[in-house]
Amino acid sequence: MPCTSVAPELDAVGRARYVTDHLPPGLFRLAEGADSNAPWRVSPEPFPLKPATLAAIESLGDDLLAFYRALNALYLRSARGTAPAFIAEELDRGKPEQIVKLARQNRFKQEIPRVIRPDLILTDDGYVASELDSVPGGMGFTNALAQTYCEIGSDSVGGPDGIAERFAAMTASTASVAHPTVAIVVSQESNDYRGEMTYLANRVNALGLADAIVCAPQDVVFTEEALFARRADGREAKIDVLYRNFELFDLLNVSKQELMLYAARHNRVKMTPPPKAPFEEKSTFALLHHPGLRAYWRAELGEKIYERLLGIFPRTWIVDPRPMPWQAAIADLYASGQPVHDWAQLEDLGKSERDYVLKPSGFSELAWGSKGVKVANDLPKDEWKKALHDALASFDRVPYILQRFHKGKRVRVPFLSTAAGEIKEMDGRVRLCPYYFVVGERTELGGILATVAPADKRLIHGMSTAIMASCRVADDGF
Repeated sequence: MPCTSVAPELDAVGRARYVTDHLPPGLFRLAEGADSNAPWRVSPEPFPLKPATLAAIESLGDDLLAFYRALNALYLRSARGTAPAFIAEELDRGKPEQIVKLARQNRFKQEIPRVIRPDLILTDDGYVASELDSVPGGMGFTNALAQTYCEIGSDSVGGPDGIAERFAAMTASTASVAHPTVAIVVSQESNDYRGEMTYLANRVNALGLADAIVCAPQDVVFTEEALFARRADGREAKIDVLYRNFELFDLLNVSKQELMLYAARHNRVKMTPPPKAPFEEKSTFALLHHPGLRAYWRAELGEKIYERLLGIFPRTWIVDPRPMPWQAAIADLYASGQPVHDWAQLEDLGKSERDYVLKPSGFSELAWGSKGVKVANDLPKDEWKKALHDALASFDRVPYILQRFHKGKRVRVPFLSTAAGEIKEMDGRVRLCPYYFVVGERTELGGILATVAPADKRLIHGMSTAIMASCRVADDGF
């Protein structure tokens, strides 16, 4: 049903102010502007996507699901010795033995993440996926934006409760229960997400689709038969699905993690995302592009999906300091037109030749958000050399990747200037975060969060000068 405005008389300024005033507080935290419900720039409308862009994004979900399934099979084959050993070696690097064992346990071996969120950078040629997140933030936030825009008559992709509806459908599919009890477990490390996950749980409950409870790890109660979640009023509920809202690098610090894992291993509860660290590694993009694995990916994915993913996953290399044979070179990596056989060849490149990003691959607090990310051509030469040396030195603890940097398409988007009290336009670049939920054997798109950063910012993420909005479909969109 199309959205109907509760205040049809509002002009663009009034619409933006309505969104600012009616968003639930505490859904999205920034270092600055924390006193506002919306400490970012608010647009009077959801971000517009043309129908062809939306169609491509909708179909992308099943491609990413196929990639996760193929990646899972490749990792397990490598661990068993029936695929090249370097695959498991690279995906396990820097992790404690307990974390590695979890990814290989029979109970979890067929499990994949059931919420998939790529970071899509709009480009002049379409978009690229700079990374995938299997424990994404922003679900409740995106749902709240869609809800609030709906109140002023603006439809969003997925609908006003698209995230909540698909999240509930995902948990029901996971548990094979029509009305599951879902515990969304938020650790201290991920406490910034408690507000939006509480909002999401409240929406799921209001829709009558599941019994969703947000709790801290210490509020999970273990028995031999089941896990229970302790509510704020002290009552306990038997958990069907435990949604792990924390990264695996934090797992060993999480209270009662052994009991939660024991219950999941013994099928007392369904845990999603599964405790499998390879899905939290950005180095998986390097594996997709590896020339020695082409036959595998083609066979597992099919030619069409493989080619589509090659087209959107930026070229990526693992920053590995080990010396290579003199006759070897790093596949498809060049410095001043010459094949790279030693990382030192990249040190003296001029800024115009450094279209790269350095990132921690995963399993580190530095791999969250834009922490630890270095845009190579933003750095003076000495800082670039140091960043490269630091990445090489970190290989055995926190491996880094080098990824081709793709500059985003420039767009102009309206926003409310609170200082001037009027609508202005911002010249910016866009990151789209679609939220896909695995229901049965397919994915369903719940909603899309658009973040538009000023054009002079190299990294696109939530900031006080960014516009953040849900997305709509429009013939004149991007």
